[in-house]
Amino acid sequence: MPSPADDQALVADLARASLDLGGAAEPERDCWRVVHRHVHGMLPSEYDIREVPEELYLAVLAARRALS
Repeated sequence: MPSPADDQALVADLARASLDLGGAAEPERDCWRVVHRHVHGMLPSEYDIREVPEELYLAVLAARRALS
């Protein structure tokens, strides 16, 4: 079964969505937040510690950096 990180369209969409959350100031945080929203259906609250797939997060972060 393919990993979500292998879905280049999804990764690109999430990378672009991360730009809408805060711009260039905190790309790691913004990428984690959009992956969290994709996986759990909502942005994380202040104390939300639910896991996100690391492989997907790293793929989104790499795509986000490529956009900058």
